[in-house]
This record gives sequence, C-alpha cells and structure tokens, in this order.
Amino acid sequence: MNVFASALFATAIALTGSTGLAAADAGQNAGATGAPAGHQASPPFLAVVSGTVISSAEYETAANEAARQKFFHGKPPEGAVDALLREVADNLINRVLLLDEIKRRGVKANTEAVAEQIAQYEKRYASSPRWQQERDKILPGLRARLEQDSALAALEATVRKIPAPREEQVRAYYKANPDKFTEPAKMRVSLILLKVDPSSTTDVWKAAEAEAAALEKRLRQGADFAELAKLHSADESAAKGGDLGYLHRGMLPDGIQEKIDAMKPGELATPTRILEGYAVFRYEALQEPRHHDFDAVRQRASDLLARDQSEQAWKDFIAGLRTKAKIQINTQRYPALAGKPAGAR
Repeated sequence: MNVFASALFATAIALTGSTGLAAADAGQNAGATGAPAGHQASPPFLAVVSGTVISSAEYETAANEAARQKFFHGKPPEGAVDALLREVADNLINRVLLLDEIKRRGVKANTEAVAEQIAQYEKRYASSPRWQQERDKILPGLRARLEQDSALAALEATVRKIPAPREEQVRAYYKANPDKFTEPAKMRVSLILLKVDPSSTTDVWKAAEAEAAALEKRLRQGADFAELAKLHSADESAAKGGDLGYLHRGMLPDGIQEKIDAMKPGELATPTRILEGYAVFRYEALQEPRHHDFDAVRQRASDLLARDQSEQAWKDFIAGLRTKAKIQINTQRYPALAGKPAGAR
C-alpha cells in the first residue's frame, strides 16, 4: 500500500470515530458473545470497552491491513493468523482505554507538530486530483486522528520516563544476561567467486564448475590462494586476496555456512554452487565467543536495562488500565480472540 492509500486508510478509521460506534452505544454493556445489550439491531462489533463499542468494520479493516503487511511474501506459519488477530484486537482495545486516559489526565496534543504534519500532506499531494477532490472531507478526520496520536505519544513518553537504573541493578542485569554481553564466535574465510548470472544456461554453469574444480586442484597442490583470488575472483574481496575477514554466523551465503560447520580451520572446501556462481573458499580461522568484562559494557548494560524497564513500565500501565476496565469481546464472531490478550502474563 502506498503512502497516500495508507493515509486514507488511517483517515477512514478516524472519520468513523477512532473508537467505533461510541456515540451510539456509550454507557451500554455487552454480552460476551452477543450484540451490545439493548442494541440487538446494532452492526456487528468486536468488543465493548467500558461502554465504548468497537465495530467489526473497524476491526476487520485493521486486521486485513495488518495481514497484508505481515504476510505479504507468503503463506503465514501455523497459528500466526490467530496471533495477529489477537494483536490487532488488543491494539484497538488498548487505544480506547488510552484515549479515555488522556481525557482523564487532560493530556494535550502538540498542535504545532500536528500542523506541520498536515502541511506535509498538503505539500505531498498538492498535485493529486484525488487529494484535491477529497481534501475537505479527509482533513477534519485526519487532523483529529493526528491530534489523538500526538496526545497518546505524550502519554506514553510520560509513562516510559523512569529513573535511570542504579549501579547494583545494572550489575545484576549484566550477571543475569551473559548472552547479551558475549560476542559470538566469528569465522575468518577466504573466497574465490566465479560469478555466473543465475539465468545462465546449463553449459555456462558447467564451465564455471569445471573452472572451480581446476582452481581447487591447484590450491591443493600448493598454489597461493591470495594470488588466485586476485586473478580469478569476481568478489570485491579479490583485491585483498579473497580475505573476507571475520564473519558471524548468518553473514555467509547459504551453502557455505553449512560446509564450514563440518570443517576445521585451515581446510579448503570443495567448490560450492551459490546464487552468484561457484565459490572456492578456505576456512582460515575461528575466533571463539568472548564474554566482555562488566567495565567494558557498563553503558550498554545500563542502556539495555533502562530499555527493558521502560518497556515493562508501559506493559504494566496497559495491564492496569485493562484490569480496571470492563471489556467484553465478541468471541462468537471472533473465536480466535478467546485466548489471552497479546503480551498477557
């Protein structure tokens, strides 16, 4: 979805009211599986949150958009769709609770920032006929949505602003999370790449394979790897004699890592076909994992702990709002929502 369409999507939600059918149903309760009490003819709904109705239309629009973005590249894994549906539902429910909270606290939007955002929309779509045609309808809802988002951001910033962690807390965090302060093992590899266009014919690939085999034979007979790399490799490492330096797992192409896992430092691999062509490589050395002393990572430990504490403060705040609210979810229409809320403990 392009930026303009995304803006229209957000605006469409805002124009219906970010909390769904609140005006029609304020103050009403809902059955956990049926229509809101006293509104049997009401449109389908997702949930009633302390009297505010979130419509099915709002929920299903948001869920469809989230699914398009998350699963754009292929079929989602088992259980992923239900998890996404719960996440989208929780986000809409949380938004209702947070909007109520900013009203209760009197949190204001940054009007200057909102005006700047509106100006950016005006500038970006000044030449768009659709924008000019729909502008007067879109702007009021868009402005209201941006003001809500601004106030919500201010509330979140306030909740997340916590005291800096104390020294003893940082040390305890460092001790409890050794993996966060351990540099993983790294492998030093030298490469000769015989480049082949993936769309090349079988004959071209066979020729590259034969050339790679000939290079391997010369190397096993004592030829200098660096010299051959400078002469034959199409990789940018050729100027350095094919030296790729030390690499973490996951930084090597598929096919090479698997071979290295079965090799010892100093060994030469048989030619390997990869996406870019044929690779002749040597596993030069292994640098074992290194756990850093506290003094060397003190600031990183403090930053990570502060981030975790901030995240926990926000989660606890949301959980507190949900505990105090009356939330009834239409699990008859949406059975995937019968489980725990996303992030529930």
